[in-house]
Amino acid sequence: DRSVVDLLTADYTFLNERLAKHYGIPGVYGSHFRRVTLTDQARRGLLGQGSILTITSHGNRTSPVVRGKWVLDNLLGSPPPPPPANVPPLDEGEGAAPKAMRERMEQHRRSPACANCHKIMDPIGLALENFDAIGAWRTADGATPIDASGQLSDGTRIDGPVSLRNALLDRR
Repeated sequence: DRSVVDLLTADYTFLNERLAKHYGIPGVYGSHFRRVTLTDQARRGLLGQGSILTITSHGNRTSPVVRGKWVLDNLLGSPPPPPPANVPPLDEGEGAAPKAMRERMEQHRRSPACANCHKIMDPIGLALENFDAIGAWRTADGATPIDASGQLSDGTRIDGPVSLRNALLDRR
């Protein structure tokens, strides 16, 4: 009997020692799960859960597109249209100097066929980019510092998971 908004704002989760270490939360020991209060604002609610962050990533990297689409589909109820046919895969930078995810995403936004949807999905997904492919917090993508800033389609500026959550909550 709780508000659905609690899915975004919950200041607790259920952890065992292994998951607590993954989240960087000290003082949790043993294999049994227990309710733990979260002090890190970025970890609150579904947007900070390793399970959600993992299913919205690829096996070897994050995916701002999949993360942005997941938020649109599951939290906002406004899924983007399917991608156009024959969209080329994201350049993984093989044989060249590695590029940060933000730089690789720009190639999709340059294509007029892709730009309309990517301008909606990408800022949402990039706001979650501090979380790696399995939901651990990071400050860099390789050697490049994470830039989690962006602007939502309504003009709201965001700079990470906390401001993204606040923007979503402003439009209950």
